[in-house]
Amino acid sequence: MIVIQNVGPSSPSRQRRQWVKRLQWGVLLGLMVLIYGSHAPLIALTEVDGHVPFNPSSCVFMIELAKLLISLAALLLTGGLSALHASPSPILVAPYAVPAVLYALNNNLVVLMQAYMDPSSYQVLSNLKIATTALLYSSCLGKRFSPAQWIALTLLMVAGVFHSYSSLNQDDIERTESSPRLHITAWGLFLVLLYCCVSGLAAVYTERVLKSQKLPLSLQNLYLYVFGVAINGLSYFSTVASEKSFLEGYSWAVWAIVAGQASNGLLMSVVLKHGSGITRLFVISCSMLVNAVLSWAILGLQLTPLFLLPVSMIVLAAYIYYS
Repeated sequence: MIVIQNVGPSSPSRQRRQWVKRLQWGVLLGLMVLIYGSHAPLIALTEVDGHVPFNPSSCVFMIELAKLLISLAALLLTGGLSALHASPSPILVAPYAVPAVLYALNNNLVVLMQAYMDPSSYQVLSNLKIATTALLYSSCLGKRFSPAQWIALTLLMVAGVFHSYSSLNQDDIERTESSPRLHITAWGLFLVLLYCCVSGLAAVYTERVLKSQKLPLSLQNLYLYVFGVAINGLSYFSTVASEKSFLEGYSWAVWAIVAGQASNGLLMSVVLKHGSGITRLFVISCSMLVNAVLSWAILGLQLTPLFLLPVSMIVLAAYIYYS
């Protein structure tokens, strides 16, 4: 007599695998939230007399280089070396240049916008990228959101606005009563909308490329970061004459930023390959809360009672969206 064990949906082994998978995703997303949230406090710890002592362009280049080297090591450890022996098709590799160009464009837009608006206005208005990402995700990837999910994403965006406002320095707000310190021009509004659209397009396009090609993720990351290193290297060496030396001002905090952002970029590839770009929005929103708590604990910044409002809104948005 042959006994066939129950391997259906209710089998213990299947439930165990599901719980292990959920635990893995929980750890991955938790790490991303922590790394995202610690980015700004780490930058603040590097400041000397109110200025960062290192070259930001060299830091971005080092982050891209770290991601490239880790991707290459992962490819070797997983036995994917044979994929490097054959010459890749230009048609296969070319799409990976687009995200690098889009992210480089966004980095330049962030700098350019400062001339047409104050940093606080940028901080508030940049939350519109949640809306642009959701709209592009729906139109480009064919994702259909239910009315409840649209409400959840709207809540997420409003929570970001409230958090940005609650984190404004009280001195900044008081100064606006006697002088027009908070300002934004029509050109600045156009640039911030362009920034939000490019940010959403970069995330949506990257997810489409990663999911459309049946290649190992480590190989796809290798293609992505080859272009990232090339573009950011070109950006650094084109301005090297007027900037600090390459590793000048690097401290343990700067190396922590490099390690953290490199890890986060690779973890985000996992989310985009096997998950959803919308999950990325929730990770970024949750990281704002971690950022505020770390800024309070490490830098001594004061949290206002308004801080509890975005916390509640983000929790409610996540519950509505994923239920």
